[in-house]
Amino acid sequence: DKVGEGVVGVRPGDKVAFANVQGAYAQYQVVPAERLVPVPAGLDPKLAAASLLQGMTVHYLLKSTYPVQPGDQVLVHAGAGGVGLLLIQWAKRLGATVYATASTEEKRALCLEAGADYALPYEGFAQAVKALSGGGVDVVYDGVGQSTFEGSLEALRPRGYLVLFGQSSGPVPPFDPQVLNRKGSLFLTRPTLHHYTATRKELLFRAGEVFEAIRAGWLRVRIGAEFPLEKAREAHEALEGRKTTGKVLLIP
Repeated sequence: DKVGEGVVGVRPGDKVAFANVQGAYAQYQVVPAERLVPVPAGLDPKLAAASLLQGMTVHYLLKSTYPVQPGDQVLVHAGAGGVGLLLIQWAKRLGATVYATASTEEKRALCLEAGADYALPYEGFAQAVKALSGGGVDVVYDGVGQSTFEGSLEALRPRGYLVLFGQSSGPVPPFDPQVLNRKGSLFLTRPTLHHYTATRKELLFRAGEVFEAIRAGWLRVRIGAEFPLEKAREAHEALEGRKTTGKVLLIP
């Protein structure tokens, strides 16, 4: 509603979005101007809110951390979640074969609907992926963490990449790096969005490509649930209980 003295590039009334700035559970928030992203005309503000953080996460994972190439084989954990569904769609757009894990038949159906070639339960996923892929995938995008970590390493081909970008099941305990050697000279990285949007140029680049993909129609954002702000606790309970799919929104 207001801008500070000396602020340029944004005016009162402009539609903007932000990510990686604390304090979103509110009707109003003070945000540094350099962290604001303009919402393109015609893009539903709810879609902008639902896609910015997770969309940019998917963008850096697929375009920068491990740049997926046509023909790559990719494993996506929690495929029916907000990040997972976007990862599946974008990886397919880049020409990859996509394997996805999810906990229920309903969620696995959502993975297939998003374009996954295979949707698997967590039980025995590493063995299934190795058999289907002919020896292991090129990269695993793992936002689950503790409960999938060992299986993720097992599902990789020699010199494959484990991109550990979250820990919804808990943090991965310390482990011996020699494990990476024994399993085929594997690579392990633990990236975060903050370091991939450190400059305004990179922030606008990633956000712009996400919003353009949505406007073009090939990247579909699933808003699985909406809660009024005063029911934020219920929203968290639904997330923790693994009762949600896609993105959950809080509406002030």
